[in-house]
Amino acid sequence: MAALNSPRTSRPAPSLTGGASIIASVCIGAGMLGLPSSGAGAWTLWSALALILTMVVMTLSGWMLLEAFKHYDLRASFNTVTKSMLGARINVFSNLTVYFVGGILLYAYITSSGLIIQSMTGVDSKLASVVFVLLFSLVVWHSTRAVDRLSVVLVTFMFLSFVLGVSGLASRIDLGILFNTIDPGGRYAPYALAMLPVALTSFGYHHSVASLRAYYGEERKAQKAILGGTLVALLFYLAWLVSIFGNLPRADFGPVVAQGGDVDVLLAALGFAIDSERVATIISAFSSAAILSSFVGVGLGTFDFMADLLGFTNDRKGRTKTWVITFLPPLLLSLLSPFGFVLAIGYAGAAAAVWACIIPALLARKSRMLEGGKTGFMAPGGKAAIALVLVFGVLTILFHFMGLAGLLPEAELGAV
Repeated sequence: MAALNSPRTSRPAPSLTGGASIIASVCIGAGMLGLPSSGAGAWTLWSALALILTMVVMTLSGWMLLEAFKHYDLRASFNTVTKSMLGARINVFSNLTVYFVGGILLYAYITSSGLIIQSMTGVDSKLASVVFVLLFSLVVWHSTRAVDRLSVVLVTFMFLSFVLGVSGLASRIDLGILFNTIDPGGRYAPYALAMLPVALTSFGYHHSVASLRAYYGEERKAQKAILGGTLVALLFYLAWLVSIFGNLPRADFGPVVAQGGDVDVLLAALGFAIDSERVATIISAFSSAAILSSFVGVGLGTFDFMADLLGFTNDRKGRTKTWVITFLPPLLLSLLSPFGFVLAIGYAGAAAAVWACIIPALLARKSRMLEGGKTGFMAPGGKAAIALVLVFGVLTILFHFMGLAGLLPEAELGAV
């Protein structure tokens, strides 16, 4: 986590554009690859509404973390504030969910990378996953600077390939497919419930809030940067969904969802639907870069979190121990029990709801009970906003497990 020596320094004030870009780049990644499959039942309008609602709630929850952090030094971390305000037991549970989210996301990226490499080269997917982890986790092990340099290249490539891919898809959008006019009486709304865990994961930037506050030296600029970043991410997601849903008919998502929403299956289905090898190649390249970018980004965040939590040193021996606990469990799980990309992202969303919704709401509530809690920066919306964020988090977890139990229409997607 970045920190400043004091709230006021002589350096030029950081730009809001830079902060918003940090938040947007943290949000936008491989998570968006799960959105088309998870939103296939809800289709265009209801998927868009689910994303807009999630963006509003996740923006509010980030602001609530800022509100809680105002009582502490700029060096204070999520771990420090949660332990101080909510107690050691809740903090332990919160930390477990942070590690689980990092691990399950790495697991999803490792599994999907193996499948994509297999489809491109014919190499066994498990061997491909091992090589992928050994090669790119070493970048994380080496240094944050190495991750920074790789991320700049990947983000630039992702942006260019996204623009080219979406423009290629947009030129082929069929409004009849986009709004599924072949089935005007179809049921859509119930499917949006199963989409929420994946949507929540796609706006998961909360581990960066403390760093952003330290970056600006105060809360209000960080608040604006968070809003700017989540708005940019929302626009990217809406453009992506409209482009996909305008080309690949709703009924064609059945086989994709039946195979767990794996990225390679979605790309294959999309390739057949758009009948353009160039666009299909660009989208495939974007997807590969998104998975790699997310892998090193989430890997670095989890790596640093575990090193700080367990007190591992920053020398070769300490970083190697941190590497083992960060990357080995998800790799072994991927090799022993691979399953669908969307299902894995859904698990991450359910766990992330704890520390990205429930914990921030509880922290904001506690903050307002402290001396000086109702002065300085406060998240807007009062008690109603706290209730909204808290209920959204609880319902997201509930909907995830209802989906697993077959109590939501998600299980019927093969027949849409």
